Amino acid sequence: MLNIKLPDNSVRSFDNPLSILDIAKSISPSLAKATIAGIVDGIEKDVSYVINADATLKLITEKDSEALSIIRHSTAHLLAQAVKQLYPEAQVTIGPVIENGFYYDFSYERPFTPEDLQKIEKKMESLVSANIPVTRQEYTRNDAIKYFDSIGEKYKVEIISAIPEDQIISLYSQGDFTDLCRGPHVPSTSKLKAFKLMKVAGAYWRGDSNNEMLQRIYGTAFRAKDELKEYLTMLEEAEKRDHRKIGKVLDLFHLQDEAPGMVFWHPKGWALWQVIEQYMRTMYIKHGYQEVKTPQIVDRSLWEKSGHWEKFREDMFSLETNDKQYAVKPMNCPCHVQIFKQGLTSYRELPIRLAEFGSCHRNEASGALHGIMRTRNFTQDDGHIFCTEDQIQSEVMLFIDMLFEVYGRFGLTDIAVKLSTRPEKRIGAEEVWDKAEKSLADALNAKGLAFEVMAGEGAFYGPKIEFEVKDCIGRSWTTGSVQLDFSMPDRLEASYIAEDGSKKVPVMLHRAICGSLERFMGILIEHHAGDLPLWLAPVQMTVLNISEKQREYAQSLQKQLIASGFRCNIDLSNEKIGYKIRENTLQKIPYLIIIGDKEVETATITVRRRDGSDLGGMSVNTFIQSLSE
Repeated sequence: MLNIKLPDNSVRSFDNPLSILDIAKSISPSLAKATIAGIVDGIEKDVSYVINADATLKLITEKDSEALSIIRHSTAHLLAQAVKQLYPEAQVTIGPVIENGFYYDFSYERPFTPEDLQKIEKKMESLVSANIPVTRQEYTRNDAIKYFDSIGEKYKVEIISAIPEDQIISLYSQGDFTDLCRGPHVPSTSKLKAFKLMKVAGAYWRGDSNNEMLQRIYGTAFRAKDELKEYLTMLEEAEKRDHRKIGKVLDLFHLQDEAPGMVFWHPKGWALWQVIEQYMRTMYIKHGYQEVKTPQIVDRSLWEKSGHWEKFREDMFSLETNDKQYAVKPMNCPCHVQIFKQGLTSYRELPIRLAEFGSCHRNEASGALHGIMRTRNFTQDDGHIFCTEDQIQSEVMLFIDMLFEVYGRFGLTDIAVKLSTRPEKRIGAEEVWDKAEKSLADALNAKGLAFEVMAGEGAFYGPKIEFEVKDCIGRSWTTGSVQLDFSMPDRLEASYIAEDGSKKVPVMLHRAICGSLERFMGILIEHHAGDLPLWLAPVQMTVLNISEKQREYAQSLQKQLIASGFRCNIDLSNEKIGYKIRENTLQKIPYLIIIGDKEVETATITVRRRDGSDLGGMSVNTFIQSLSE
């Protein structure tokens, strides 16, 4: 007797072993039709998988969240099949699922064109209509090598040759196409109803620049066409909001090849930076942080002691002078430990909260650079809290309060929380990790925050909480984090005098709210589509004169508004007022102050918002008072 436990805790018994599909049929023919895979004892399997012992089973239908990665992986195979039918000389390599879609790498004699992508997509659609069954076969490693060698697929041969000889290899076939894969896959091509090929890019075989350059076709796939349509609409909106385009139009910053991954801030962009930095500075003071500043270049020996040299030296910029080797700091934490170590610290002084707008450099791959979102030189709103073990939970809770207050001020209110636990490669005793993870989880529970556990995603020296903000078009950005570290203070010989007079190593909390200020600014620009709230806008208002006769009044008005604390520009150009209004509106300036003869005579102003609404005439003091409120 075979007993299968379902998610509702009901148990179905069968006389003989059955496939997942047969079990679905026994429940309902319509359920069987919708099932694309199953989860047997926690492991995803194809519908053809035969269960021959008691097990738990969850059927995955097209509507379930687990279906998405299976559909995307199967669509990658569909893409490869279409390419092979259209371009038989193309060699297939790998085609994994990635965030928001999939890709497949091909070796082909000429570059694929946009017209090729259209042909490939049309061929994929015909393969879906053909309802081709997808089947799984098992091979020994040597037989799999022989098969792919016989059809001339040298990259597959290379991949399989690196697999241990005693390992069973699974191949998936659909019609005339067979590929190497662990699976699972959909039972037939007809299940792949919503996909789109996005672009072609270059990619080195195995990511090594010494190898052949392949062609990577990116695509996306969803469970239903309405989901695909929603995603493509989001991409269109994201294109309009691209911070690089808005940054150029609003004259905020630029990047150039002479300083790759490093930002040239223009006056208006730097004004925005200063607003954010000064606001964060007020929050530091409010929440008991002491601001510090540490060196940019530090001797290699410190990075060796901290462990960064061993783990991250490939990402660090280094230099040698006077027979000594230095590194440009990629992070601030070891330097903050050096400040903590100056003098003897008593337990009565803890917690000590240090903060720094620390400029860091990391040698990011050129292909990973992306505007101001991913740079080689970035500034962190970095902070480190030195405390006792008993203070961990309360300090994490205080940090969470600060983080939510800051995000709310910036208009970021949809926040997801993730707790990353111990990775496979880690340092420290298990009981220390137990205590650390419990402290973070207890803090989140005490704040009443729902959170997702990301097993194995913590750093090698401690678990962490990450905060993801969702912008107004639904994209998630990881920004803030708090990370527990029992290791670095010990490695760098930091200590405090405990209540019993002994020396103890403090716990170190690494924390950031904005993360990289450059990236955070990029997120804000895209979230608000450049229409920044008044308090953030680099230029909050512009005074526009209708003719030369109002010049003097306009200039005195600008001085008055600047004296009142506003960032105010003036446009005295010899252009018609309609042109001035249009140009300044395109600059997304919140308020336009229009001055004509009437305003000069009555000592008033006419105010217009950037959305085109007219607030009419008013006194300057009334305008100032309304904005101050």
